[in-house]
Amino acid sequence: MGAVNALKGVVNSLTNPPIFITLVAVTFFLVIGRRAFWRPRVGLAVGVVAAAFMAVSTFDPNFRLIVAKPDNIPIVAMLFLIGFFFFLSMSQAYGNDDRIARGEPPLEATPKEAEKTWVWPDLVYTEMVCMVIGIIVLVIWGIVFKAPIEEPANPARTPNPSKAPWYFLGLQEMLVYFDPWLAGVVFPSLIIVGLMAIPYLDTNPRGNGYFTFRERRVEITLFLFGFVILWVLLVMLGTFLRGPNWNFFGPYEYWDLHKLLALNNVNLSEYFWVKLFHANISGLNMFVRELPGIVLVLFYVGALPVLLARSRREVSLPGGVRFNVGLRKYYEKMGPWRFAVFVFLVLAMFALPIKMVLRWTLNLKYIVAMPEIFFNI
Repeated sequence: MGAVNALKGVVNSLTNPPIFITLVAVTFFLVIGRRAFWRPRVGLAVGVVAAAFMAVSTFDPNFRLIVAKPDNIPIVAMLFLIGFFFFLSMSQAYGNDDRIARGEPPLEATPKEAEKTWVWPDLVYTEMVCMVIGIIVLVIWGIVFKAPIEEPANPARTPNPSKAPWYFLGLQEMLVYFDPWLAGVVFPSLIIVGLMAIPYLDTNPRGNGYFTFRERRVEITLFLFGFVILWVLLVMLGTFLRGPNWNFFGPYEYWDLHKLLALNNVNLSEYFWVKLFHANISGLNMFVRELPGIVLVLFYVGALPVLLARSRREVSLPGGVRFNVGLRKYYEKMGPWRFAVFVFLVLAMFALPIKMVLRWTLNLKYIVAMPEIFFNI
């Protein structure tokens, strides 16, 4: 029993968000560029281990209470489905890369795969079978699990924790690190606009109509990092690890309503003026007070894209993924306007992990804090 409790303690420690997200991000870059990790045997082994971990962990009452909650069961299934299709797409991509390296066409371009499929009866028959299976699953689901309907809304008694629907948990998690106008309006708009802009920004014809990774290495890595690490992972954190008082709890930890963690969040202006120069900022003009943060933000969104456009330097990340730190090649290929939109969207995406790391390591709350005009970054 002592060994089991020790193992649970290790898992609870590893799922502490700063450690957990860092480990997942490092693992992502380690495996994304290596063919050996995307073979069927590896995928099957990982799936079996994940399923066994879930099955064994359900014997813990705290784990079972959260994972077996009717609201959370679909999210558990979603995580397994995302993992399956993520592996399937990467496996097919590397399979096509191997075929192209041998001088063969991609699998999708072979005569057998490229032949036409008729809407009737092929497509309609497939859709009908899927519809029947879906109805059966929903009927069984409705019989076995009770609907997670709570009492009528009462403004005097709010749930603790109060969580958004699962598809908004990523946005709710971003509210911890950014002001509501950024996390609730600007970033969601940029996500939608950025996804719409991808076909116009990325006009590379390679990889159209077939799975590949080597021909679109940087583009696919950026997209999957944004989707898996900065969206799916945040949904997972908000669902299974965020508990009462919006504190983090390990998967085997009891959700104690009385757990309170004191947060000592400090703005960049306090670090600069108070801790570095020991100055009194109470009487400073807000623009003077926040000048360090304003300069830093302007450098990030204004000067940094220019520096990236003028430089070219290739670095290799663990896993064989290569990135051009300098983006001069992309600037020459895309032109100034498309490049400016592309870099702005990429920098906006990386602003989230940067701010998360700053909060975890330096307790940095805001880079620019102007509560006088309700403007905080």
